[in-house]
Amino acid sequence: MKLKKLQQYLPEFVYGGIDGSVTTFAVVAGATGAHLESSVVIILGFANLIADGFSMSVGSYLSHKSTQHQYEKHRRAEYHEVKYNPEEGRDEIRAIYKEKGFEEPLLGQIVTHITADRELWVETMMKEELEMVPAGKSPFSMGLATFVSFNIVGLIPLLVYVLDYIHDLGLNLFLWSAAFTTVAFIVIGVLKSYINERSISRGIAETLSLGVIAAILAYAVGDLLKHIF
Repeated sequence: MKLKKLQQYLPEFVYGGIDGSVTTFAVVAGATGAHLESSVVIILGFANLIADGFSMSVGSYLSHKSTQHQYEKHRRAEYHEVKYNPEEGRDEIRAIYKEKGFEEPLLGQIVTHITADRELWVETMMKEELEMVPAGKSPFSMGLATFVSFNIVGLIPLLVYVLDYIHDLGLNLFLWSAAFTTVAFIVIGVLKSYINERSISRGIAETLSLGVIAAILAYAVGDLLKHIF
């Protein structure tokens, strides 16, 4: 049951992970282009993780909270109409199902059945007339899932730098960071394809392309600024 509940937040995990890995690797690439020390890469990387992760999670929370408020606002309006102007509400239900192709006497039976239950009546109006459905997920949990995934996946480009700082590995840190990040992009691309029900190869290609473009731009900017300053 808990696993099924966690799966509801897979979209937030995926998109938070994409943003986290892309932006953090862009920081690494930009710092590498500017030939900055590993310690600076770590500082910039972790600052990006916390600040951008928090900003993205707050944005997700506020966005979904606003959507939830809009849903509740329209739901209250529908309850008001059902209570104080039921005839107009019945006419709207009739029009909705008539447009779907239902005819009398079945149409009348449908209208009678739906309008006999106030909850069903309002939910039908919300879904069929306004095309609004409840999110079913907590805005806070959605924001939290975004923040956690941003930081977990976004940490991957920094791992080799952190390990090297603790104990000199004698490796090309940028290449190893790129390798680890590529694996992360592939995994995220597969999960993204699962959510969107699209081909896995396309999901991986899109995610990798996004990461590569961001890294190239960041590296180029870092290298340019290094020569200017």
